[in-house]
Amino acid sequence: MKSRKTFVLITTLLFIALWGYTALSKIFGFEIFEDQLSLSPVFKSTYRIVAVAVPAVELVLLALLIFERTKIAGLLLSALLLLAFTIYLAYILLNYQGELPCTCGGFIAKMTWTQHIIFNITFILLAISALIVTRQTPQKHTAALS
Repeated sequence: MKSRKTFVLITTLLFIALWGYTALSKIFGFEIFEDQLSLSPVFKSTYRIVAVAVPAVELVLLALLIFERTKIAGLLLSALLLLAFTIYLAYILLNYQGELPCTCGGFIAKMTWTQHIIFNITFILLAISALIVTRQTPQKHTAALS
């Protein structure tokens, strides 16, 4: 049981680091992030909204993951956001040729598109595994006072 809790803790910390790092790199490099989004064929008309929404959502996920009460929601929403990012990457790769802008921050922007998809899938699987382990771990229940 202790190893299950350790796995969930490590996974949660990895996601906190991921969302904190990516959100802050987008915020501190906002103009670059916004410019890269403006080049995306998917976000031509909405890139300004997306440029604000993505780091905001990443910070919300970070906050959800910090608190025990909201950690499960944070893990679930993290997996869903990464799934959305992965679908976006796959769509771009399948439908557009030439130099494609990467809107990710920091070291993640240095990955190839294939590495990026593998990275995302790995984190999606980590989140799903942590959610499964959390459901399988017996919870301590306290008796309600009458």
